Amino acid sequence: MAKRKPKVMRPKALPPRGFRDYFGEDVLERAAMLDKITGVYHAYGFDPLETSAVETVEALGKFLPDVDRPNEGVFAWQDEDANWMALRYDLTAPLARVYAQFRNDLPTPYRRYAVGPVWRNEKAGPGRFRQFYQCDADTVGTPTVAADAEICMMLSDALEAAGIARKDYVVRVNNRKVLNGVMEVAGVLDMSDLSKFEAERGIVLRAIDKLDRLGADGVRALLGAGRKDESGDFTGGANLSDEQADVIMSFIDARRSSGGETCLRLRELVKGSDVGLDGVQELETIAELSEAGGYGSERLLIDPSVVRGLGYYTGPVYEAELTFDILDEKGRKRQFGSVAGGGRYDDLVKRFTGQAVPATGVSIGVDRLRAALAAKGKTASIAKGPVIITVMDRDRMADYQEMVAELRNAGVRAEVYLGNPKNFGNQLKYADARNAPVAVIEGGDEHANGVVQIKDLALGKALAANITTNEEWKAQPAQMEIGRSELVAEVRKMIARAT
Repeated sequence: MAKRKPKVMRPKALPPRGFRDYFGEDVLERAAMLDKITGVYHAYGFDPLETSAVETVEALGKFLPDVDRPNEGVFAWQDEDANWMALRYDLTAPLARVYAQFRNDLPTPYRRYAVGPVWRNEKAGPGRFRQFYQCDADTVGTPTVAADAEICMMLSDALEAAGIARKDYVVRVNNRKVLNGVMEVAGVLDMSDLSKFEAERGIVLRAIDKLDRLGADGVRALLGAGRKDESGDFTGGANLSDEQADVIMSFIDARRSSGGETCLRLRELVKGSDVGLDGVQELETIAELSEAGGYGSERLLIDPSVVRGLGYYTGPVYEAELTFDILDEKGRKRQFGSVAGGGRYDDLVKRFTGQAVPATGVSIGVDRLRAALAAKGKTASIAKGPVIITVMDRDRMADYQEMVAELRNAGVRAEVYLGNPKNFGNQLKYADARNAPVAVIEGGDEHANGVVQIKDLALGKALAANITTNEEWKAQPAQMEIGRSELVAEVRKMIARAT
């Protein structure tokens, strides 16, 4: 009896949970959008910087909001020397390491922008990925909040350059010092011993940061004993008293009709706290400078509900929120929400140098912004696929290569079909799959007569529904015969007609 062959165990052709692949159009649209954003950064005087995707865990630090996640929310491993390494979880922590390492060679202030993927070891879910792109801009070495005001104004310009209309977003600004002042008044912050009530403050920060999702009642529950969600999962709270929670909730609700009125209300709430009053003064300065630059409250808004989740912020924090409605998966209207955020992190470089180094910056969530542009029908205009030179006679491949070289030298994206040329229909299917604007055909007869056939594939799709015979197809304007010497000029015309 013949032996059975052992079953071959093959790997599943799937990415890990929480990861995804990006294909041609996605990559091109993202690049086009980032070109516009980084163009704004460049115009403001910022320089590009690329850092390693891998840092030491020690250099990255522990600043993620979900500190109860395995590996503190990062993908980490030990190298051959038993040193702990990790994929970067944002682009700011690597900047702090770079500045500390090269501070004697870099200008002060140092203004840089960076673009790239980051990784977080968080629970994956619909629309929540473990790898995503960020686009950052930071100023290191400037203590004045004029740098924060500039970042907010630049963020506003970047969103508009990317395609977000002025009426469809607002940059909301707050200050961690004001929140610290409120918590000091509420009795959950002792400026002489910052380690006291540290766990409670972390819960308060995360609760306020979820205001848009949980609402005031949900935040109030997290300030108290805790909250049970719709699935039955319970999240422990900060266990503040009702009086303490009242102070925090008054802070959240402190926004008024103008930045000046909001700051007056905040002054009342932090009365008796030096750090809180210092934070209010900084907010007033940001509002004044922004107004002077032409960025009024319709673009830049003082909003105490903004806290940001990362633990390294020390002063002003800001968030860009898109204000237009979209439909969720159940067809319900909801606002799109935040696409960018940042703030001041004066102690991040100090971890390396022991000396205070002021810094502030912003990070745009690239994938979220692309999704927002798609929801508004404003994705970047991406060029069509390449012109396809079909192969009618494989013995004449040199002639086809000559054609494609002429087109490329003229700046036209083009390729010769390199699959099996026996079935011409498959060549046109390939051209369609490539979103090709034009197909070029030269058989033996055309070559002998010094002509080529060119097909306007975009127009052909539009007309195909009304064509019933070969004669009609040959007569319609989506296909034409031209002189071989006219190839470049006529292909350019056809591409221009399709755009």
